[in-house]
Amino acid sequence: MATWLYACRAMIIQPRIRGGICTTAHPEGCARHVRDQIDYVRARPRFAGPKNVLVIGASTGYGLASRIVAAFGARAKTLGVFFERPAEGGRTASAGWYNTAAFEAQASREGLWAGHVNGDAFSDEIKSESIAKLRKEAGPVDLVVYSLASPRRTHPRTGETHKSALKPVGRAYTSKSVDSETGKVTEVTMEPADEKEIADTIAVMGGEDWGMWMDALGQANMLAPGALTVAYSYIGPKVTHAIYRSGTIGKAKEHIEATAAGLTRRLAPVSGRALVSVNKAVVTQSSAAIPAVPLYITLLFRVMKDRGLHEDTIEQCHRLFTERLYGPLPAALDEEGRIRLDDWEMRDDVQQEVARRWERVTTENIAELADLDGYRGDFLKLFGFGLPGIDYTADVDPNVSPTL
Repeated sequence: MATWLYACRAMIIQPRIRGGICTTAHPEGCARHVRDQIDYVRARPRFAGPKNVLVIGASTGYGLASRIVAAFGARAKTLGVFFERPAEGGRTASAGWYNTAAFEAQASREGLWAGHVNGDAFSDEIKSESIAKLRKEAGPVDLVVYSLASPRRTHPRTGETHKSALKPVGRAYTSKSVDSETGKVTEVTMEPADEKEIADTIAVMGGEDWGMWMDALGQANMLAPGALTVAYSYIGPKVTHAIYRSGTIGKAKEHIEATAAGLTRRLAPVSGRALVSVNKAVVTQSSAAIPAVPLYITLLFRVMKDRGLHEDTIEQCHRLFTERLYGPLPAALDEEGRIRLDDWEMRDDVQQEVARRWERVTTENIAELADLDGYRGDFLKLFGFGLPGIDYTADVDPNVSPTL
């Protein structure tokens, strides 16, 4: 089998964080993080689930966790679509690149078919390439997971490039926030988005592309009878609504949720269904960039861990697959027709305690009230750092690639 290799020399790889973004990734650490998630699924009984799965946005976060649960929990064939970079020159590959290499290596060892397509998932070309690969190597899909996160999208019909904005809608928003590196709690003020910024955010993060994927699969006769598709959303607490649920991101999430109903109608010929799963707050590359959200997550983690309720992406996805999508009973939906996987986060006792701590939290007492160390640890794990059993002082070869 061919692999993509670039001339990077072995080197010591340490986290390099700039502006809340980590620009390096550790291949052995990423592999360990993926193995830990696989081991979580392996330790639980296998379940009767999907057979052929397409995951759009498969290399990190909820998309990666969904792929792991489908493959190692239900023995499904999986095709992952993502846009990641290999190592080149003196630069490491992206974390998602290393995650995929680790996932596919383990899948191969266990005799599981796992393919990938690397490129712009918004484009018609990548949709066509993905469908061709499925047709040749796997067959029609019975589950499509849409978990795409991107700051921009070039529309395949108009050629226009839209850029998303993290802004409130209607009026300026002032809130507490935290610098996760220093632990300093400050106030931030964000000006409201204009109409173009709202429309652009919906174009990037809304449901139009999800619909295009499902239409392309349907037109190619690549949807199995009874096919399910699920997209991920978030609501969150009142303290973050202005920047999240009532902000530009929230408008995009509302569009995704509205898209689900239309997709269910379009899936009628195969007796399929489209669902939206509202998940809990976790540390992701996207959530780390949203003002106020990191502070909320640090408080939430402390409260949920104290109550034994904390879940990360792999626990959430395992619960979604085994209890909601493929459980013994049909998934219970809320009044808007959504799966509520944020049910533990939004429990009254949890939210009341988080709100109480939100009012009190300062730079001086954040260590007492919040789980800042847990947040930092989860953030570094996204890039393969801080994992036990990894010697981060040793030279490591950054040239690790998924198989073609």
